[in-house]
Amino acid sequence: MKHLGSCSKTIDFTIKTPKVSEPQSFDNAKDAVKALISLYDEHTKFLRDHFDRLMSGDRVDARYRAFYPEIRFSTKSYDPIDSRLAYGHVSRPGEYVTTITRPDLFARYLEDQLALLIKNHQCTVSIGTSSTPIPLHFAFLEGTHLQGSIDETLGMSLRDIFDVPDIASTDDHIVNGDKEFNPDEDFPLAPFTAQRVDYSLHRLSHYTSTSPSHFQNFVLFTNYQFYIDEFIKFAKTALQDKNSLYQGFVEPGNLMTLKGESAPSSGKTPERLPQMSAYHLLGENNNGITMVNIGVGPSNAKTITDHIAVLRPHAWLMLGHCAGLRNTQRLGDYILAHAYVREDHVLDDDLPVWVPIPALAEIQVALEQAVADVTGYTGYELKTIMRTGTVATIDNRNWELREQKGPVQRLSQSRAIALDMESATIAANGFRFRVPYGTLLCVSDKPLHGELKLPGMASDFYKTQVAQHLEIGIKALEKLGAMPSERLHSRKLRSFSETAFQ
Repeated sequence: MKHLGSCSKTIDFTIKTPKVSEPQSFDNAKDAVKALISLYDEHTKFLRDHFDRLMSGDRVDARYRAFYPEIRFSTKSYDPIDSRLAYGHVSRPGEYVTTITRPDLFARYLEDQLALLIKNHQCTVSIGTSSTPIPLHFAFLEGTHLQGSIDETLGMSLRDIFDVPDIASTDDHIVNGDKEFNPDEDFPLAPFTAQRVDYSLHRLSHYTSTSPSHFQNFVLFTNYQFYIDEFIKFAKTALQDKNSLYQGFVEPGNLMTLKGESAPSSGKTPERLPQMSAYHLLGENNNGITMVNIGVGPSNAKTITDHIAVLRPHAWLMLGHCAGLRNTQRLGDYILAHAYVREDHVLDDDLPVWVPIPALAEIQVALEQAVADVTGYTGYELKTIMRTGTVATIDNRNWELREQKGPVQRLSQSRAIALDMESATIAANGFRFRVPYGTLLCVSDKPLHGELKLPGMASDFYKTQVAQHLEIGIKALEKLGAMPSERLHSRKLRSFSETAFQ
């Protein structure tokens, strides 16, 4: 006779949870967000309190579980809506739901999205407790640092007592649109689930050494530290200008310098710079500018945009250097991308290469006008320093060392005028995440024509061009920031069946 094995140590704890109250209906967005904040605070505090108690030596007597709050919305008709809007409505009858995390951080965003939904459908929204557990790791207050082995202190595995992050269910199936929802199941109300958002918020702190709360609605990416150095100079000068609209500046370590100050008044200098340093020029209602040095390569470009996307920025732009591919170009010329050749490969599984990445009119106009404002060139004369065309992005920095016929032929057939390693990735992820995107590059070498930067040439190039290039990027974002958000968020980025939340 065979005997089934058994564990010497069995755990049969009951599950303890906070008291779950009945869902509430709201026709006012501010009140709905207050209810979300209250629920979230109650459930995360429940987890923290029990964790602290156990770490202080109390006996484990249960499994502790708390839940994300959720928003539910239901409509039974094909409501007529303002078709000019890219978001703020649903396209078909059904039950819509999303889990929510950090409603304090996303309060303004949530108020805007809910107000549009309530107005466009003349409806109420329901705020209640979801069935999705909050992982303990995501319940800690920002900046919490735990010492030592938790399992040793508790005497058993942490996951036997608390829920932990479930990476298998933390994915982008909603925003990628690669899952079909049946009419008898809930439709997604927002592009990201709460646990997906929590995952990215923690990654942002790790990669940039700044709090997610400091990120602004307008983002600049660069692949050179020179641009960051100029951005720091620009920010600190702006803070001394009493007429400036900027209110503060945050550097890695959450070092914050407020308007009128000459040095940080809070934060702590990190022992070393993080992998992708972020700097935040704070504006009213987060409408300032964040700049991130993503380093070199499409992998970094995908990684940081994967995470910043959950903050739902209004626009992001790539400013960097590129190889000019035309003999008529000069070092220092600008490239305004209106199309992309994607040979970066990092997004192939999420966004097939046959998907076109369109240029967005509002972004293109803002960038071209900014170039004109800063350089003084207008009209036909602008063509002497700026060319609009296709940018190719590759994943091999030393592509020049390969046999030339293949890559050069592809570049020529695509009509590419510039080559880099980040721009198409950032644009493609903007397309995928419905974040308006754009690219303005500066020609720093011409490898097909034997023009490589020598040390002296490089130093002069950086001195003369980086400051101007950065000023153009900042002016472009300021122009975009002056637009109503409903004008900036393009319907080009919306698929057949979209979430109501932007």
